[in-house]
Parts: sequence; C-alpha cells; structure tokens
Amino acid sequence: MKTAFPDAERRHALQEAIQQGRAYTLAQEDIAFLASEDLRPVRMQLELLKTEHALREHDVNATIVVFGSARILSPEDARAALELVEEQSRIRSDDPGLRRAIAMARRRVEQSHWYDEAYSFARKASQCFEHEEPCDLVVMTGGGPGIMEAANRGAFEAGERSVGLNITLPHEQYPNPFITPQLAFRFHYFALRKMHFLLRAKALVAFPGGFGTLDELFEVLTLVQTRKMGRIPIVLVNSAFWRRLIDIDFLIEEGMIAPEDAQLFVMVDSAEEAIDALREFYAMTPP
Repeated sequence: MKTAFPDAERRHALQEAIQQGRAYTLAQEDIAFLASEDLRPVRMQLELLKTEHALREHDVNATIVVFGSARILSPEDARAALELVEEQSRIRSDDPGLRRAIAMARRRVEQSHWYDEAYSFARKASQCFEHEEPCDLVVMTGGGPGIMEAANRGAFEAGERSVGLNITLPHEQYPNPFITPQLAFRFHYFALRKMHFLLRAKALVAFPGGFGTLDELFEVLTLVQTRKMGRIPIVLVNSAFWRRLIDIDFLIEEGMIAPEDAQLFVMVDSAEEAIDALREFYAMTPP
C-alpha cells in the first residue's frame, strides 16, 4: 500500500543521503575506488602521465641520472654523527653496541667523500660540463637523501634545475630540499619511476649504493645490452667499490656475458673523471 508522500524536509534529507553516498561520488573523486585492486592499471597510467605532462610543461628534454646510496652522509652530518656516538661511548664505555656504532660512524665519515664528489659532478654536469653553450641537461635523482641529495644540491647551488623522483616506502622517504619544486615527483610503483629515469636519460652516473642502486643500474645495463634502449654513457664512480662488488671478468669467463658487454660502462674515481667520460662519449659536445 502506498504510503503518504514525504514532506519537503524528508525529501531533502533523502536527497542529502543519496548525494553524500559513495555510489554518487564522481569516479575521479572516489579515493577508495581509485585505490582498489581493479584500478591498478589506471593508477600506473596516471603515474606515467602526470610526470610526463609536468616534464614536458617545464621543457625537460634531456637528463643526466645520478644513482647512489641514501645512507652516505654529507661530511658535516657524518662528523656530527661520529661526535655524538663518541660522546655516548664516553658515558657508557662498556657497551659493545656503541663500539660497533662508532666503527660505522667512522666509516660514514670516510664515505662522505663521495657525497662531495656527487655534488661536484652534478654542479658541473648541470652546466653542460662547464661548456659555454646553452645547457639543456637536467640532473635527475631518486629525490631522497645521501648521494641523491648531493646531486640535487650541486645543481641547486649552480643555479640550475634538477628533478627528483621520490618513492613511497614503509619508512617514509622525504624529498631532499634541493629539488626544483615543480620537478619533485612521488611514485608508488618502482617500475614507473624507473621508466621515467630512462625516458630522457643522456647519461647515467652511479655512485656506491645498495640494493636500490644495483636494481636501477642493472636494469639500465640490461636494456642497453639487449638494445631496448640506445647506448648512453654509464659511469660507475669509485672503482674499488664496483670492482669488488661486480666481478665482470668472472661473468665473461663463465660465458654469462659477452666480452664486449664489459664496454657498456666505465669506472672512474672522481667527479672530474666522470665528466671526462661524458665528454669523451659525446666527443666534447654535450647532447
């Protein structure tokens, strides 16, 4: 049996309930829907397109990508961390954990040399190897601390732009403060982030790093080896580190790579040598 027609106040309340319901929300504004399993392909496309759109808008056409550890500190921060742990050790001299911490802090002070080298390299590279011609090269990093910060800082203090491609992690990684704000991006998917590292890359320079650096480096080597992308200079800085980590001769002896694959990269020991490697690859003319 039909009930009495709702009065105006009741009708308004019913309409309000409909309009506030999730089903009525525009798809593009429904965060829960966009975050659902079914929308993963769409989210991946959005990560590709958002960054691509911004890089085009800001005329970023050629990049020099710098990889390296987030754990390598600036000399100032490394020395401050060592002084702090040494002070704690004087108070609790019998703590074996502190002895290990002191050893690592001293190691960080030694490693901080590579922070300075990354800074120096990026400063020169972002100015087209200190070339007199106008520069279209933009330094690009993972946007985090350590070597990434050093490279963004080098470009920043040279008065040039730089890009940072940050990634969401369980322990949040914040962007370093030296990225050009309009070129600071955040990704959920490593795959899309790595794609953007390479879409405009004219060179790759890798400083010492861990799993993340190795993942990114070997992906580039694989793409170049299989000719999925064209040759670019791939420069590994700190030859002692890389020779101990990667036994290229062993891979060749075992037939796992061809002898010519060893020519896909060069190892150097300073920012200036890295710049020279790029100059040589491009016959003294920046790309």
